[in-house]
Amino acid sequence: MRVQHRHIIYVQGYDPRGLAQYYRMFRTELRKFGRLYQLTATVSRPQAAGDGETASWTIETKASDWQTRTRYDFLRWEDLIQRDLAAPIWRTVFQATWLYWRAVFSGTITRFWKAHWRFATFVTYPHFVLLIEALCVLGIACAFAKGLEALGIPDPFSIAAAAALFAAGLGAALKYTENRTYLLYLLSDAIWTWEFSNRKRPEWDQRIDRFAQYLVNVARKGEAEEIVVVGHSSGSFLGSEIVARALKLDPSLGRHGPRVVLLTIGGNFPIVGFHAASQDFRDHLRLLAVEPSIDWIDCQSRKDVMNFFPFDPIAGHGIDVGAARRNPTIVPVPFREIIKPEHYKLFRWKFFRVHFQFVMANELPHAYDFFMIVCGPIPLSERMARPKAALAFATGDAAAREHAWKVLETAVPGRVDAADLGEMEPSARRRG
Repeated sequence: MRVQHRHIIYVQGYDPRGLAQYYRMFRTELRKFGRLYQLTATVSRPQAAGDGETASWTIETKASDWQTRTRYDFLRWEDLIQRDLAAPIWRTVFQATWLYWRAVFSGTITRFWKAHWRFATFVTYPHFVLLIEALCVLGIACAFAKGLEALGIPDPFSIAAAAALFAAGLGAALKYTENRTYLLYLLSDAIWTWEFSNRKRPEWDQRIDRFAQYLVNVARKGEAEEIVVVGHSSGSFLGSEIVARALKLDPSLGRHGPRVVLLTIGGNFPIVGFHAASQDFRDHLRLLAVEPSIDWIDCQSRKDVMNFFPFDPIAGHGIDVGAARRNPTIVPVPFREIIKPEHYKLFRWKFFRVHFQFVMANELPHAYDFFMIVCGPIPLSERMARPKAALAFATGDAAAREHAWKVLETAVPGRVDAADLGEMEPSARRRG
């Protein structure tokens, strides 16, 4: 079946910028997508729901021999995130530092290192920068204390003045270097993931439950041929929670009406799943691993240090479901093959920019193309099962597209063809 009407439910990560910034990026990248494939794609303005927790827009896409209509829902968390980031600097620093060393002594950081050393380095990075800034400010404070001592100021007063200078200086350093280091943002993110893992953020759980009910309602209406729940970054584990909880509300979720697909991109499941207290989360992963009515695609990139690559979200958490397992299908995404070389060199070391490539337009045609997933006529599971045919359908002439469609019709959802996958992977494996 060629998809004519698709429903995307997008689950953002821990990003305080929210709807306005994301919509601007989406609209800009949609134009690039249209130019790349020589098609027409128009997008409506976002309409916010009455509760302010979701916003939606519509994309109309037309090519020479196909057209689609996509409803795009953006699930909002920015109000909760901005509240976190408004916390006093001193509280953020002390709480994040305490939680980091607690994770070290509990063995969680060691599990990170074993699973993905680059992500463990990324988790440690803000604490290393914090230490460097603290030592620099401490040096200035000590020199100030020595100066007061040379002037004959009594030790209690000089020590108190130096301590005050240290506290004020460190706070100022953290605040005014934030745009370069992202230190306070990353520390707030770490606090949030720990609290979420330990079920200490009821407002997040309550919103996830409401989003799960929303997914059930969308599926029951059956207005689209395909529903894709997209979870990017931390949205990967939030999205999996939404789908798992929706399955508990309606065990026949994927057995009636539209096909339901979970697409996780740039995921970081272990930052929740590796905590001992996250048994409920691991149970939800187990549920998704064996659910035959839901297709789960997990896209990972070696170049993105903010996702785990390579990582199996099921086996990596010690979950063994034997022959009953059918999810997820793990797909490597080589960014080097979807971005022009001159542009790739410009941002390859900008970690946040690399991380967002998952949801940005390609510069070169490729089987992984976020906007083709959103706007194209090929169902997502078939696209991932036959990536070479999906690419041929997007770039070939009429005869090539017709042949590609016949190949896609034979694709088995949830199973990636080994030969096709080999075409997607070598640059990421050999060149990094």
